[in-house]
Amino acid sequence: MSDALNELGAYIEAKRPDCVIGWSIAFGELTVDVAPNNIEGFTEFLKTDGSCKFSTLVDITAVDHPSREKRFDVVYHFLSMYQNHRIRLRAAVREEDMIPSIIEVFPAANWFEREIFDMFGLLFSGHPDLRRILTDYGFRGYPLRKDFPTTGYTEVRYDEAQKRVVYEPVSLVQEYRQFDFMSPWEGAQYILPGDDKAEEAK
Repeated sequence: MSDALNELGAYIEAKRPDCVIGWSIAFGELTVDVAPNNIEGFTEFLKTDGSCKFSTLVDITAVDHPSREKRFDVVYHFLSMYQNHRIRLRAAVREEDMIPSIIEVFPAANWFEREIFDMFGLLFSGHPDLRRILTDYGFRGYPLRKDFPTTGYTEVRYDEAQKRVVYEPVSLVQEYRQFDFMSPWEGAQYILPGDDKAEEAK
C-alpha cells in the first residue's frame, strides 16, 4: 500500500506543482500540503484525473496552532472508491485569510465549510450561504479556537418564572477556580496485603 501511495504522491506533485507544497505518508494515508488559493482547481483535478478519482469528500475540518504565523490548518479528507485510496489535503492559513470554497466541485462541502466558519471563524470566499450552523445567531467567539474559554462567555438557561430562555454572562465563584489535583490515593497511609512482608525482609 505504501508503494502505491508513494507513486500517487509523486504523480500528484508532478502533475500539479502549482498547488503542491509537499507530501508525506503517515498512518497509511497520503497527506498533501497545498497552497490554499488554488484549492478549488486542485480538488477538481483530484476528482476528475483518471489516476486519482477522489470522488467522495469525507470531511473538512480545521486545526488551531496559536503560536504559528499561519495559525490554522484547513484539512480536507477525500476517498477514491475506484482506486481504493484516501488522501488528506492540508492548507495553512492566517486568521484573516479567505479560503476559496470548493462547493462548485463538491456540493457536500457546504455544511463542512459553515461548521469551520462557526467553530474557527475562517471565511470561505464564494460560499453561497456562509452563516453559523451549530451555535446561536448571537453567539460571540469561535468555540474550537484554543484561546476560547472553556466556560464560554454566556450562559443560556430556561427561566421558569419568566417562562422563557434567558442569556446571562458567565460568572464563576472563586471556589470553582481552585483545583486540587491530588488523587484520593496520594498521601493516604494504606498498607496493602504483602507490604508487611517487604518491610520484614529489610
